[in-house]
Amino acid sequence: MSAATGTSPTRPARGRIDKQQAVLAAAFAVFARVGYAQARVDEIAAEAKVAKATVYNHFGDKDTLFREAVRALSDSALAANLAAVERLEPAGGDVAAALRDVGVHLAACYCAEDSRALRRLICAEAAQFPDLLDVVDAVSTRVVRALADRLARLALAGALRLDDPDMAAAQFAALLSGPADARSRFGTRAVPESELRTITDAAVTTFLAAYAR
Repeated sequence: MSAATGTSPTRPARGRIDKQQAVLAAAFAVFARVGYAQARVDEIAAEAKVAKATVYNHFGDKDTLFREAVRALSDSALAANLAAVERLEPAGGDVAAALRDVGVHLAACYCAEDSRALRRLICAEAAQFPDLLDVVDAVSTRVVRALADRLARLALAGALRLDDPDMAAAQFAALLSGPADARSRFGTRAVPESELRTITDAAVTTFLAAYAR
């Protein structure tokens, strides 16, 4: 089998995936910009630089495209948040500094442009697409569970005093997301890094007042 013969079957599949990703990114941008009702498939196709027929070939209809665009963005947000949580290591050092490092990265994920756009879009379209609330809630649940696991490791290492890691993780997340919502004016304003650090410092101080050894 020649090299060309061995690699050619993967090229159409790769091209199809690339087109799907381009359409999903364009769809989310358009939906976030104008809302579901006002979004047009031809506008999405133009933004993705594909034919309108290509959009329908991949996703069938506008409802499916909307749901898949939200799921794709949610998956991306989940990956970014989990990567932030993984920064929290139990081995030695300054626990407050470790929590601040993780906290500022989680706050940055929460206040990222796409994340803010996703929350605005879900709030606007929840009545028509209530199932997507479950998609977004699943992201939060997985992030909090991952954070609880890391906090439990810190407790086992003697760095924290925890009876309920899941509750502690939910509280730490809320100490970040609540002020972030307020400072971002519920997702309508970008939050500077200096403000993210202020939010995180306050969250860590409050958290350690309850859970420090």
